[in-house]
Amino acid sequence: MLVLITYDVSTTTAKGRKRLAQVAKTCLNYGQRVQNSVFECIVDTAQFRRLKYDLEALIDKDTDSLRFYNLGEKYKTKVEHIGAKSSYDMEGPLIL
Repeated sequence: MLVLITYDVSTTTAKGRKRLAQVAKTCLNYGQRVQNSVFECIVDTAQFRRLKYDLEALIDKDTDSLRFYNLGEKYKTKVEHIGAKSSYDMEGPLIL
């Protein structure tokens, strides 16, 4: 399934800037960045649970926020891209 993750992390303190980097790094472990604070992640149910758990443990719930949009298995008909920063097919063949 494709999950779109968006986040807003307060960066007014050094701890906030560190949290921001940790959230981005965690999201990168599961998918690709498509906007500054937006990631597309193709995950199964267990991976999604783990990803949510990891991200919730990183943020400060008083100042930061996370949003998860589950676009399901048939996401290719639900996503339209216009402009720069085109993404790659995460389910396509991996060529090294």
